[in-house]
Amino acid sequence: MKPVIVAEKPSQAKAYGDAFKTVKREGYMEMAPNPIFPEGAFITWGIGHLVELKEPKAYDPKWGKWSLASLPILPVEYQFQVARGKSKQFNIIKKLLKETDTVINACDVDREGSNIFYSIYRQTGVRGKQIKRLWINSLEVDEVREGFRNLRDNKEDLRLYEEARARQISDWLVGMNGSRLYSLLLQERGIHEVFAIGRVQTPTVFLIYQRQKEIEAFKPEKFYEIEGKFKAAKGSYKGKAKLKAKERKKAEELLAAHELTDGKAQGDIKELKTAEKHIPPQPLHSLSSLQAAANRKWKYSPQKVLSAMQKLYEKKLVSYPRTDSRHITSAEFGYLSAQVESYQKLIDAPFPVASKTPKKRFVDNSKVQEHYAIIPTKSLPTARKIEGLPQDERNLYEEVMRTALGMFHRDYRYAETKVVTDVKGLEFHTTGRTELDKGWKSLFPAAKEAKQDPPLPELALHEQVAAAVAIVEGMTTPPKPYTEGQLIAMMKTCGKFAEDVADSEILKEVEGLGTEATRSGIIETIKRHNYIEVKRNIVSVTEKGRMLCQAIEGNLLSSPSMTAKWESYLKKIGKGEGSSEVFLATIGKFIEKLLQDVPEQLRSNGMPDEMPALQGAEIAICPRCRKGSIVSRRGSYGCTEHANGCKQSFPAVFLKKRLTAKHIEYLCTRGKTPVIKGFVSKNGKKFNASLELEEGKLKMKF
Repeated sequence: MKPVIVAEKPSQAKAYGDAFKTVKREGYMEMAPNPIFPEGAFITWGIGHLVELKEPKAYDPKWGKWSLASLPILPVEYQFQVARGKSKQFNIIKKLLKETDTVINACDVDREGSNIFYSIYRQTGVRGKQIKRLWINSLEVDEVREGFRNLRDNKEDLRLYEEARARQISDWLVGMNGSRLYSLLLQERGIHEVFAIGRVQTPTVFLIYQRQKEIEAFKPEKFYEIEGKFKAAKGSYKGKAKLKAKERKKAEELLAAHELTDGKAQGDIKELKTAEKHIPPQPLHSLSSLQAAANRKWKYSPQKVLSAMQKLYEKKLVSYPRTDSRHITSAEFGYLSAQVESYQKLIDAPFPVASKTPKKRFVDNSKVQEHYAIIPTKSLPTARKIEGLPQDERNLYEEVMRTALGMFHRDYRYAETKVVTDVKGLEFHTTGRTELDKGWKSLFPAAKEAKQDPPLPELALHEQVAAAVAIVEGMTTPPKPYTEGQLIAMMKTCGKFAEDVADSEILKEVEGLGTEATRSGIIETIKRHNYIEVKRNIVSVTEKGRMLCQAIEGNLLSSPSMTAKWESYLKKIGKGEGSSEVFLATIGKFIEKLLQDVPEQLRSNGMPDEMPALQGAEIAICPRCRKGSIVSRRGSYGCTEHANGCKQSFPAVFLKKRLTAKHIEYLCTRGKTPVIKGFVSKNGKKFNASLELEEGKLKMKF
């Protein structure tokens, strides 16, 4: 019987087919007999997730309707189904699997790849087949053949599947219950929006919200320093005294103590030390470091980087991109060092090779687990192929190539000079830098250098200099908002934000929120849900995101630590040290507690019983034209058919009382509201009344 190879997607299957002689069929390829597969083989593919969890209503009709009374949604057993529109490909795989005795999982070598394979395999109902695992880091022909020659057993893969399945179900449970709970409770307060809740996405939004609150609450403060401007025989330089005072008076007192109130004096160069400093080449790229670099250099979003890197991987130009490693093994170093000159020629970056000896900074077998750092493959493309790449792919390929070539380059060298200038007993400190050898930095000509110390003129120890001393005023600056590239680093290193030491350690252990493969997708999800927006690469929380964060404040859903503890246990499942049953039972208890605590938490968080509608939120069908919808706008409510002539509108504030979305809904659907408290008359008196809609205008009814 011919073995059946299951790839994750068509492009991956094509790369496997390229390594052998194959004939294309509908939904699969037939491989001719060869030394690795003497009888030949079939290569078929998924289309991402062919199999998904069933909707809540499939378990119980009452879960089909959104209502607080029907929560929690906690099925006894979890059921899966073939995703809509994908049954044709699923049935092709099912038929092939039934007719073989050996199945090879050739999906991506990570948790999700294992999940995609086993969810398809189990859904087919096929049992008792021998399952092998392809484990490779490159789609090059030689690597593919070598991988199929040395297939692994599926023990580790089964554990990864167990971990991925537990993660998938837990995300489903948190999403289904949390989204309904918060959306329904906020709807009671007049917010007609769906608030999607996610195990990882919700604490991510909250961290961005916290930074935004810090910026908004920041009050700039003046500070005072003492600066000296010095004129030496061969040039001028500046220095600062070691003082940063909130009050000008302290700076004035220090100057008076040294008899420097007039600002003019003679200075003596008391200390003059120069040391040579070295900066070694930067480490090789993981996905997150590459996403951060590309966002800094070209403002690419993390998702754009992942998508472009996936294409480069499928073109066999780079190694597996979804890696968190920044090291390679001696095997990869061997082929890179053998081809240094060819790589240099390819990107026109000639330099004399400093060393071909592997350094621990880059090459460490013990630090490479499933995947190594992102590096160029052995395959040398033609210059024409590189020129033909889309600009984003070309930029990223060159970034990976230049970073790999850095291993063979010289250190960046500079001289750092530290000067202490004594003016009547008050010491002024100056640091200067002179570049000696650009070294590996010459590989990155477009790199924007950080602000550096200016070079100093030639100075001599105990040289006498003319000094002009003055008090300078500065202002403290607020924290900076995140760029989209910094979000990846923030998610990865969010352990430093945890107040609890144990929580901080867990976050460090699991590398923060999400994984290398999922972080960019999480950012795209919270953008899609309109929780954050990105303008000119700066990230800010939207009105909807702010409302979500106010609702979850103080709850475990706002805590990265909770997500980290869950991720930590998921990793135990992947290692065979934990149980998915125990994990999902914990998630169930967490959901029960949410249902119990959240209604009261909304009140204690200061969420009002009635809230203004979110801008752009649809409230009801327009009572005048019956075509458009009434939506919230800045300062009013109006019809979406306004451009086509419908003039129906409502004020957001009427007689000093803010009208909520619920009030507008009553007016549109019933023609009047219940009694509203707190209107203010022209003479300043408060009164209560209901509102009625007559011929599109508001009338009061007492």
